[in-house]
Amino acid sequence: MAGGRERSSRTQRPWSVYRANTFELSSEMIGLALAGNSQDPDEPVLEFSIACTELATPALERKPNSFVAVSCTTPPQAFWTKHAQTEIIEGTSNPMFLSSIAFFQDCNINHQTQVKLAVYDVKDRSQGTMYMLGSALFAVKELLQEKSHRLELELRSAENQRVGKVTVAAWQMEDRADHRMSVRSLPESINGRTVLPVDESLTESMGVRIKYASLCKDSLLRSVFGGTMSRMYRFPTTDGKHLRVLEQMAESVLSLNIPRQFVKLLLEEDTARVCELEELGELSPCWESLRRQIVSQYQSIILTHQETLSDLNSYRGPSFKASNLKADRKLEFMPTNLHVQRMRVQNELGFEHTYDVVTIGAPAAHCQGFKSGGLRKLIQKFEEAKKHVYEEGCSAQSSSQSIVYIPQDIVRAKEIIAHINTLKTQVNYYAERLSRAAKDRSASGLERTLAILSDKTRQLVTVCDCKLLASAIQALNAGRPEYIASKASPTTEPEQVVLRNDQDTLLAKWSGRNSRSSLHVDWQEEEWEKVWVNVDKSLECIIQRVDKLLQKERRPSSSSLDSSQHDLQGSSQKGDEKRRAFWINPGSSSQDSLPSEPPPPSSSPPPYSSSSPALSSSARPPSPEQENCEWSEVLYPLLTTLTECVAMMSDKAKKSMVFLLMQDSAPTIAMDVSLQYRRDVVFCQTLTALICGFVIKLRNCLRDNGFLRQLYTIGLLAQFESLLSTYGDELAMLEDMSVGVMDLRNVTFKVTQAAGSSAPDMLPIITGNRDGFNVRIPLPGSMFDALPREIQSGMLLRVQPVHFNVGINEQQTLAEKFGDTSLQEIINVESLSRLNSYYEQFKEVLPEDCLPRSRSQTCLPELLRFLGQNVNARKNKNVDILWQAAEICRRLNGVRFTSCKSAKDRTAMSVTLEQCLILQHEHGMAPQVFTQALDCMRSVGTREGVIQKNLSGLLPVRDLRLDPSLMYSLPLLALSPNLLVVWIFLSVAYFLAKVRCR
Repeated sequence: MAGGRERSSRTQRPWSVYRANTFELSSEMIGLALAGNSQDPDEPVLEFSIACTELATPALERKPNSFVAVSCTTPPQAFWTKHAQTEIIEGTSNPMFLSSIAFFQDCNINHQTQVKLAVYDVKDRSQGTMYMLGSALFAVKELLQEKSHRLELELRSAENQRVGKVTVAAWQMEDRADHRMSVRSLPESINGRTVLPVDESLTESMGVRIKYASLCKDSLLRSVFGGTMSRMYRFPTTDGKHLRVLEQMAESVLSLNIPRQFVKLLLEEDTARVCELEELGELSPCWESLRRQIVSQYQSIILTHQETLSDLNSYRGPSFKASNLKADRKLEFMPTNLHVQRMRVQNELGFEHTYDVVTIGAPAAHCQGFKSGGLRKLIQKFEEAKKHVYEEGCSAQSSSQSIVYIPQDIVRAKEIIAHINTLKTQVNYYAERLSRAAKDRSASGLERTLAILSDKTRQLVTVCDCKLLASAIQALNAGRPEYIASKASPTTEPEQVVLRNDQDTLLAKWSGRNSRSSLHVDWQEEEWEKVWVNVDKSLECIIQRVDKLLQKERRPSSSSLDSSQHDLQGSSQKGDEKRRAFWINPGSSSQDSLPSEPPPPSSSPPPYSSSSPALSSSARPPSPEQENCEWSEVLYPLLTTLTECVAMMSDKAKKSMVFLLMQDSAPTIAMDVSLQYRRDVVFCQTLTALICGFVIKLRNCLRDNGFLRQLYTIGLLAQFESLLSTYGDELAMLEDMSVGVMDLRNVTFKVTQAAGSSAPDMLPIITGNRDGFNVRIPLPGSMFDALPREIQSGMLLRVQPVHFNVGINEQQTLAEKFGDTSLQEIINVESLSRLNSYYEQFKEVLPEDCLPRSRSQTCLPELLRFLGQNVNARKNKNVDILWQAAEICRRLNGVRFTSCKSAKDRTAMSVTLEQCLILQHEHGMAPQVFTQALDCMRSVGTREGVIQKNLSGLLPVRDLRLDPSLMYSLPLLALSPNLLVVWIFLSVAYFLAKVRCR
C-alpha cells in the first residue's frame, strides 16, 4: 500500500484514474486532476454522462422529446458559453443519453467552473419548435469531491417548479495496472495511460512507440492537420460493458499547400515546353505558323497558371474550401471540404483501434461547368478527333510519300524525351564522378564509377538508336527553310520536301525522282548514325584508357616505360574500318557541320591525342606532381569529348522528338490544352486528398511491420467511395472524379528524413511533371528510424486507386427510371477488377499475417466474391457495394476516401453509418442501441461542424462567445442546419433593433 501511495504522489494523472474510494480532494489535487494526461493528449480532463428521470410536461398525454444543452462559465467570466449538447431522445420521460460531455485540455476549466444543464422538450422536430423544461447547476469541484463522482440534481423550470431529475455521472478509468498486468507485459495495442512509473528506456521516443498518434499533439500530424473538433460517446456492448468512442474531425493545411506546389510545377512544365518549341530553330513558313499557334495556346495557359498561383499565395482564409466556393476560379485547384474523420474506440480493458476516413467534395472542375460533360466524355471526343486526323493522314500517305505517326509513336516519343533527359543528367554526373576519382587516384572508385558510366551511356545510345528517332530527325530536317535534299544528287532535278497543309493536318511530302529511300535519306540516316556511334566510341576510348592506367598501376615501376610506349602505339592504331569513330565537332549543333565522309586517320588525330604529352612524359621518371595529376590529365580530354558528344546527340534527339510531338498536337492544340487544364484541376484536388490519407496512414502504422512490408512491396490501396447520382451535373462530376482517381496511378511516394523539427519542415513536397509525380514525405528523425531499410533507402512507393460509386439521392431515382446508369456500372466493374488484381498480388508475395485482424467470420475471398455479385447484379441503389468495398479496403490495409457533391449531407450519412457498423461488427456494440447511436452521431457529432462551417463560415458554435441574450436559440441548430440561416437573420434584426433603441 505504501508503494502504491508513493507511486500516486509521483505520477501526474487525470482525475479519471483516481479510485472510487477518494472521499475528498483538495483544490491543489483538483487542479492536478484537471491538467490532463501528458501521454494521451486526446484524453479529456473531464468526461461525464447525463441521464434524466421523471421529466414532466404540461401535456400529460405526451412524453417529452428531450435533449440537454450544456453551458459553462469560469469566473471572472460573467456570461454562459455553450459547450456541447446531447442527442434528442424521443418519447420517454427517462432518457439516457449516449453522447457524453467531454472537456479537453484546451477548454481551460478549473475547480471553480460552473456547469449549467438545460433540458429542452422538442415539440416538432421538423419545424424546430421547442421550449425549456428546466435547468440545473453544479460546480466542477462538487462533482470531483463526490465519493462516487455522481450527482443527482433537481430540474427547476423558469417558475422554479420541479420538473424532474438529472443525473451526472463522471467516468473514471480504474488504475488497471494494479490488478491486470504490468507495464512490461502490455501489448502494443493497449493505450499507454497507466500511471505506474517505468524505466526511461521504455518511454524513449514515446511519439514513435505508442500506436496511437494524436491529431492535436503529434509533431507530424499537427503540421498537416488543424482545427480539430472532438466528440465523446459511451455505447453499451453485448456483454454488458461499454465502449468509449472518441470522434474527431480535422482540416488540413495541405488543402492550400499542395495546390500551390502543383500549380507551380505546371507553370514550370508549360514554360519549359514553350522553350523547347522555341529552341527548334528556324522552320519553314508553314511549320513556323503552326508553332506560333501552339506557343500562343501555351502562353495563354501559362498566364492562367500565374494568376492562379498569385491568388493561392495571397489567400488568407480558412484551410478548407467551403462548398459555396467550389465554383470560384481563384480556388478551383483546392479540394472542397477536405477533412479527416477519425473514430477511436476503446474498451474497458484498454484495447483500442483507430479508424480514419478522408472526406472530400467530389473532385471536379466546377468552375468550367458541365454543359459539355465531364472528363470521360471530353477525352472520348478528343480521341475521336485525333483518330479523324490520323485517318486523314493515312489517306494522304497512300497518295504521296508523307510522314504520319501512329498514336503509339507519340507515347514512345514522350518516353524517349524523358529517358534522354534523365540519362543525359546521369552521364554528366558520373563523368564528373569519374574525373574526381581519377584526381584522387582511387582505383576502386575509378572501376566502380566507370561501370556505372558505361551502363548509363549505353542505355542512352540504345534509346537514341531507333527508327522512330531517325525518321523524326528526317522530318525536322525537311521542315527547315530552303532545304536541299542532297548536294550530290545525280539527277538534274533536285530532290526536296514540299510541305502541305490539308485540313489543319501538316504532312511532309518527298518530291523528286527518288523515293524516301533515296540517296538523301540514306545520307541522313548515315549522318545520324555517326552521331550516336561517336558517343559509343568515346566511351570505348575511356574504358581502354582506364584499363591501361589501372594495369600500369598494378605493374612494377620498372616496366612503366614499356607500358607507356605500348599505350601510345595502341592509341594510334585504329585501322579496323568497322570500329572507326566518325569524329565530328561536338560544339556545332548544325547538321551542315557534319562531314559527309569520315576523315582519314592520318588527317585527323584521334580525340584523345591531346593526352599524348602526358603519355610521352611517362617515358622519363615522373616527378611527384606529375604522378598525382597524370590520371586526371589523361582522362579529362576523353571525358570532355564524351560529354560534348552526349550533349550533341541528346540535343538533336530531343529536338526531333519535340518536333514530332508538335506535328501530333498541331491539329487539336486548342482542345488539347483545354482538356489538359480541366484534368489538372481535377487531379490536383484528388492528389491533395491522397497525400492527406497517406500521411495519416503512415503515421498510424509506423509500428505495423506487416503494413510497411505491404507498402513497399505492392503499394498502397486507395479506395474512393462516391455517392454521386448519374443524372444532370453530377453525372459529369462523376466523369471528372473517375478520371482524377485513375490518374493517381502516376503518383509515387518517397519517405525522407525531415531537415528540421518545425511544421514547415514536415510538409510534403511534390516533384515531377504530368507524366509522373513524386511526393516526398518528411518524417522526424525518431519516426524515420523506425521504418524498414527498404523505405529508408528511398524506394518509391506506388499507389493502386479504386473507385466505387452508388447514387443514393432522389436524382439517382430519376436516373434509374428515365436516365442511364451505365457509367456507374462501368466504374464499379473496372474497380472490382483492379481490387481483385491487388489482392492476387498480395497473395503471391505476402503472408496473411501482414493484414489486420477482424472479428468478421467472412474471409477476404468471400467478401470479394460477394462484392462481385453485387457489382454485376445491377440492383438500384445497391449500398451493399459501398459497405463491402469499404470493409475489403480496411482488411487490406487500405486508405478510405468518401465523397459526395460537397462532402456534407450524404458524406455525413455514409461516414456515421460506417462508424456504427464498425462498432457493431468489430467491437460488439449492442444492436438495440444501433439506431440511437447513429442518430446521436448524426445530430451532435463532428460532421455537424462541417455543415456549420459551410453555412456560416465561422468556427463551431461552442467556440463562439456570443451575447447571453442570444444563447437561448443555439439549441435550434442541432435540429436542422437550415435553421442557422433563420438564426443569423433574427440575430441581425435583434442587433439593429438594439442600435435603434439607443
